[in-house]
Amino acid sequence: MFFRKNKSPSTLSDEELILKYKETSDSALFGELFKRYTPFVFGVCMKYLKDQEESKDAVMVIFEKLMDDLKKHSVTNFKAWLHMVSRNNCLMQLRQHKSSNIESVSDSLPDLVMESEEDLHLFIEKEGQLQKMEASIQCLSEEQRVCVQLFFLKEKTYQEVCDETGYTMNQVKSFLQNGKRNLKIILQRHHAE
Repeated sequence: MFFRKNKSPSTLSDEELILKYKETSDSALFGELFKRYTPFVFGVCMKYLKDQEESKDAVMVIFEKLMDDLKKHSVTNFKAWLHMVSRNNCLMQLRQHKSSNIESVSDSLPDLVMESEEDLHLFIEKEGQLQKMEASIQCLSEEQRVCVQLFFLKEKTYQEVCDETGYTMNQVKSFLQNGKRNLKIILQRHHAE
């Protein structure tokens, strides 16, 4: 793509800015993206963090990270990708604040780079399903919940679950089997509602 040397960064599309930034590392080009998308990223952060000061700090962290990430990734839909990066950053921050007895299903998710609106829609749909799963796990009995979280979410072996909980091997297998069955029932009940 041909760019005139005197073309102002404010007149370039997101894709042109990113391409030129990758080629030149010109901070003015990145600054234009920052100017365009700071309110958007702040809004995403407020949605998850629900605190103005934490959200302002998160915006700065996200854009600092973007300076390097934009050079490494091929981004075809910048706004959707930026939403995903912002969301992941906020979820990571929330996980750090959670107390140790609350387990997040999101811990098992890899950081995803979204490159299309369709990918973003699918991920948001999956996020809703995972939130239902997390809520459903909390409905299990204490023994079943602990065994399910250790075995499926933390990928512990049967023996490691026994060692951490003090349950016998037969108890662990029973709690897992009953936990899976009860989880399926709870999820079916949620789906019917």
